[in-house]
Amino acid sequence: QVQLVESGGGSVQAGGSLRLSCAASGDIRNYCMGWFRQAPGNEREGVAVIDSDRRASYADSVKGRFTISKGNANVTLYLQMNDLKPEDTAMYYCATGRIASGANKFDPNPYQNWGQGTQVTVSS
Repeated sequence: QVQLVESGGGSVQAGGSLRLSCAASGDIRNYCMGWFRQAPGNEREGVAVIDSDRRASYADSVKGRFTISKGNANVTLYLQMNDLKPEDTAMYYCATGRIASGANKFDPNPYQNWGQGTQVTVSS
């Protein structure tokens, strides 16, 4: 089982940027990796995912503003967030899982390993 630890959250004004990191306890190259977020009263939603071939996909709400990537050593996952908006305010989690081909990678349920989360707050 892979242990995950997120960092990099904080408070910024609208239009600002943050870079989230997720440190894994082992090699993550064979996993599907994702960043998810959950605001109070809302369900957890997928933001960005990257598969074992490093193909990235994004939720429509963040497309063009967020970039997901893996570190070269395959033990770190990143989320570069630009042009942040107040509606991006949430707890952000990274997750790993072996997701079946054709499955919805933005569905949090199949992901087996989760970090503790890092808070992102965007003020207007």
